[in-house]
Amino acid sequence: MARRVGRAVALAALSLFAACGDGRKGEGGSGSIQIRIVGSSTVYPYTAAVAEQFRLRYPQFPAPIIESTGTGGGIKLFCDGKGTNAPDVANASRRMKASEFAQCAANGIGEVIEIQVGMDGLTLARARSGPDFGLSERDIYSALAATPFGRPQTARTWKDVNPALPATRIEVIGPPPTSGTRDSFNEMFMEDGCLTEPAMKELKATDEGRFKAVCAAVREDGMFVEGGENDNLIVQKLSGNPNAVGVFGFSYLEDNLDRVKPVTINGVEPTFETIGAGQYPGARAMYIYVRADRARSKPGLKQFLAAYATEAAWGPDGYLEARGLTPSPDAVRAANAKVARELIPLDPAQL
Repeated sequence: MARRVGRAVALAALSLFAACGDGRKGEGGSGSIQIRIVGSSTVYPYTAAVAEQFRLRYPQFPAPIIESTGTGGGIKLFCDGKGTNAPDVANASRRMKASEFAQCAANGIGEVIEIQVGMDGLTLARARSGPDFGLSERDIYSALAATPFGRPQTARTWKDVNPALPATRIEVIGPPPTSGTRDSFNEMFMEDGCLTEPAMKELKATDEGRFKAVCAAVREDGMFVEGGENDNLIVQKLSGNPNAVGVFGFSYLEDNLDRVKPVTINGVEPTFETIGAGQYPGARAMYIYVRADRARSKPGLKQFLAAYATEAAWGPDGYLEARGLTPSPDAVRAANAKVARELIPLDPAQL
């Protein structure tokens, strides 16, 4: 219950922060003094919670503006870099791509700070009234690929994919291509499922483009339905359809266990423990990206990063864990706290 209450407070923060700026204007024009954050709907509640604490601790700074735009859309806005109202920070439920970093550089954003803020699990879930069954990455890929292993897609039911599964119609509600959750889904479930076929491993080594086309392209015949950027909407749709499976972040599963239940992957259920230990196949890192020039010059931004990179926020028993975030390992938290404290730019060779 505490996690649900905490998330409700964090989600309410967007309208509060967007509306209650103190009206001060910087030299760059209206709103330029406020920290502006865009990006992932999955990371949004955590950043909103940090912004709430930041506002309480540093009342001399105006409240940050936070927008849930999806990871891909947020990074695009972040890298556009034009004008004083361009975003300072991008929330991301997957790591920035090398091509995105190049776009930032092309638009004059020479240095970007990457901070891993914690872990999340990419979960599959269904309504509590729905049937119980587990899946493997191969099951997921075989059910949803446009051309599974390069062959025509003929599966209509889960039993067509795996005789051990029920003969219910395949129906999956998931994120759109602009979402970092969709990127994670493709990488961790679609591509990993595809790689269970030895010929696909050889294809990846010899023709990366063809591999992506075969292993990441999702069928478009109505059995995979894009549910939008807002994971809460996917939860709502599952509640009214007990045969559907939804794809969203672990924190949304935690907040809605009265309505939905997890689908195990390879027999592993998503929990704080299995995600933190890396045992759950859908475990993934969460990030924020920050313009280094703004972090050094914009009033309050360095303090905001310091508020994020504290054990009271992202550590074990921190208030972000109470909202559903799984803390990163100790060494990872320490390394990222140093990045936040010293404003160390990302080396693009790491991407």
